[in-house]
Amino acid sequence: MPDDEEFQARRDRLIDNEIANVVSDPRVLATMKKIPRHEFVPLEWREQSYENRPLPLGEDQTISQPLIVALMTELLEVRGSDRVLEIGTGSGYQTAILADLAREVYTIERDPLLADIAEKALKRLAVSNVHFTVGDGTRGWKEFEPFDAIMVTAAASLVPRDLVHQLAIGGRMVIPLGDDDQELILIRKTKDGITTKECGSVRFVPLHGKAEEQ
Repeated sequence: MPDDEEFQARRDRLIDNEIANVVSDPRVLATMKKIPRHEFVPLEWREQSYENRPLPLGEDQTISQPLIVALMTELLEVRGSDRVLEIGTGSGYQTAILADLAREVYTIERDPLLADIAEKALKRLAVSNVHFTVGDGTRGWKEFEPFDAIMVTAAASLVPRDLVHQLAIGGRMVIPLGDDDQELILIRKTKDGITTKECGSVRFVPLHGKAEEQ
């Protein structure tokens, strides 16, 4: 197994040679170099941590392709003062990226086993500004609304209405939409209403939940 120095070298090459060709935000690129993706990958796949592809987590879930993580993070325009809601903690890798950029992250995972694994990984890395819960992410987390940004890491058929309601004025949401054909959507909430922008084709596991859809 490579040591931390070798993993860092592989991480730097991935960011410099592949991700920086698509993503230009220097804060996002610096965070991607800082956060050790291999800490969120099962041991049997750890050697492949810095290949630009999704990897299995078990429980029919995957850790997303690094380029997609970087792209979605850039689209979300996370500021250091932001309170961010993440729907789908998964491995905790995207959570760690968001936590390095934002003031607070509130993350929801429906699978208790994945949630526990992710929370332990973040604690190992001394990430202290993340709040965890297990539940239906389509309903959001009303106790802590409104959120400056919302990241959804699974594909919805339509945008869950509760998430739109919990987005602050001036807030952004990034969400994959669609069943077989999925599109990454950037949503902005202004005092005049909602705007949407299509940002490219993606492939995510389905978002499960019972909330009403927008």
